[in-house]
Amino acid sequence: MLSQAELESLLVDAESDRVERKSSLANTDRIREAICAFANDLPSHGKPGIVFVGVNDDGNCANLAITDELLLTLADMRSDGQILPIPTMYVQKCTLRGCTMAVIVVEPSFAPPVRYRGRVWIRVGPRRAIASADEERRLNEKRRSQDRSFDLHILAEATIDDLDLDGAWREYLQSAVAPDVLADNQRDIEQQLASLRFIESTEPYRPTVSGVLVVGKQPLDFLPGAFVQFLRFNGVYPTDPIADQHVITGALSQLLRRVDDVLRANIRIATDITTADLEVQRPDYPLVAIQQIVRNAIMHRDYETTNAPVRIYWYADRIEVQNPGGPFGQVTIENFGSPGITDYRNPHVAEAMRNLGYIQRFGVGIALARKLLVENGNPQLDFDIQPNHVLVSIRSRP
Repeated sequence: MLSQAELESLLVDAESDRVERKSSLANTDRIREAICAFANDLPSHGKPGIVFVGVNDDGNCANLAITDELLLTLADMRSDGQILPIPTMYVQKCTLRGCTMAVIVVEPSFAPPVRYRGRVWIRVGPRRAIASADEERRLNEKRRSQDRSFDLHILAEATIDDLDLDGAWREYLQSAVAPDVLADNQRDIEQQLASLRFIESTEPYRPTVSGVLVVGKQPLDFLPGAFVQFLRFNGVYPTDPIADQHVITGALSQLLRRVDDVLRANIRIATDITTADLEVQRPDYPLVAIQQIVRNAIMHRDYETTNAPVRIYWYADRIEVQNPGGPFGQVTIENFGSPGITDYRNPHVAEAMRNLGYIQRFGVGIALARKLLVENGNPQLDFDIQPNHVLVSIRSRP
């Protein structure tokens, strides 16, 4: 946390490239671009950048009402999925030099380049700009390998030939990078993949864990736990006969599509003609609720220390989804599932799922599943939280 004196000093420094001032929330795009630029920290200050909201460009107070709603809107910019990887930032209400304002403090990212809507924003002196190819290369080189999450580790035994380059271009790059940036970009596919952290930035271009998971030809060749096991039982115990089973594999988009197909095929629709004047059809489970729980498991699982798969066990009275990865970071056994408490063991896998359209907003999956279950008439979720796994039970609608 910066001190009052440090904030006041930055507030009045008109030449600082660590400061941006906004009089209101009239243009939230500009605020997000500033957050993105400060997270990239191209000048390598190693210090946070500050966005003062409620202050004019000349430093005079804009007399903006700093409400709880305004602070929440600013805080949500961290995890609404538009700035990726998710920036480290906090928002506070401050009174500086007699003016009450909102202050956004943005820490430099350990894994640049950071993008807002597919564009890499940087600070060039006191203004914002879109990074050039050379500036993106410099951001790639800034990455601190010792601080990488496991999904950015290099797989020494893999080569770029183990990636589906055509699929990467067709299915991923065009969703992760803004169309006009791609159209103007003269970089080859290796440079594009390096900017997305799918391969290392210098030859021999070995893939990262994220690269193999997202665009690999055979992720299981290098990450034995990268699959989903589905079993449907004729009964309520794991010793009952198996009615259906699948081992679901593939690159991330293929795996998620195949999981969705299996879930749809197993949901049953019941017709109710007794509790309403019109015929009502309800599924035994709301599809989106199950999808949220399964996608959470795939995103948050531990790919580093276990070869266990994500498991979906479908019984006559419930569905159990087991994630081979316990609570991580600020998420603990005690606060698991609490609103606003989230962290990411695999932040770049999470980024890929957001770019592929399987996550619209970070940190709301459990809350959305709970809401949909209530609306469908299902009991609430049951959680068994252990240090090395999470088991979620979804019970059928009576």
